[in-house]
Amino acid sequence: MQKTLSVIDLKAIKENALKIRKILGDKFFYAVVKADAYGHGAEEVARTVEDIVDGFCVAIVDEGVALRIGGVSKPILVFTPPLDKSDVARSSFYSLELTVNSVETARLCGDNPCHIKVNTGMNRNGCNLAELPKVLNALDSDKIVSVYSHLYAPENTAESRKQLALFERAEKLVKARNSNIFGHLSASGGLLRGGGYLFDGVRAGILLYGYAPFGFYAKGFRSALKVYARRTQVTPFIGGGIGYNPADRKYGNLSVYRLGYADGFFRGVPLGEKTLCMDAFISDGGEKLRCVLSDADAYAKLAGTISYEVLTSVTKRSERVYLR
Repeated sequence: MQKTLSVIDLKAIKENALKIRKILGDKFFYAVVKADAYGHGAEEVARTVEDIVDGFCVAIVDEGVALRIGGVSKPILVFTPPLDKSDVARSSFYSLELTVNSVETARLCGDNPCHIKVNTGMNRNGCNLAELPKVLNALDSDKIVSVYSHLYAPENTAESRKQLALFERAEKLVKARNSNIFGHLSASGGLLRGGGYLFDGVRAGILLYGYAPFGFYAKGFRSALKVYARRTQVTPFIGGGIGYNPADRKYGNLSVYRLGYADGFFRGVPLGEKTLCMDAFISDGGEKLRCVLSDADAYAKLAGTISYEVLTSVTKRSERVYLR
């Protein structure tokens, strides 16, 4: 097999979900499985935790459709507001729940179940507090499932408190229309903050996969993904270069592995000698099957990015193997 291998420990993901459930008690718990469950495989992850969570979150309608086709039956919230009637029609057919962020999207949604997103400071896909009464007037209150927002810097206490105060006002306005509507402000960062940030429930994403957002630690949570590359050649070093780079010393035997920046690894972060090529890297190691990623945080630090980007990138051309 020429693909890289992504070995995904579903038991670790389930254990992480159970830890989150224990923190939340009987509060709502939506598992975020957008971007193919952060590279772990949305359908497999959803089926693994479906008996633990209350619902799922995806970024776009297509992701929700894939979950339904994969047999997932619990509620699915689509984060991106509908952009046209086609989005609404497909959401309705597959029983997905839409995000409303304006009077226009409220009217577009019609009588479909929806979640109102309020802008409390992230300035991304949410209506401002002043617009909220008009949005509510454009909706059938019985079709509103929840009101939600998002902490843009959960590690920043002062900014998070400002958002908390704004969201409390928004939640009060919405629940005055229907007391059965639930409110959720927090993703993984707010969940780790705890206390008043939990509201009626949370949306947990990166923590489900064993990592924490910036400023927090995933203590007690296990990462679930390891990526392996296969060796394609062992060759004596004859001088010249290492891939596209001049060699700066003499080598003995060199191993070539079938993995490169086209597989989502970053060209400037060496896994062996020098930088990566598009589809391969070269090392003076000799393993036939080499683990090239086991800690997304450590790799992200070398790449100058975050674990989210690493996880969603490095499984692009992988063959997934699930441990159950």
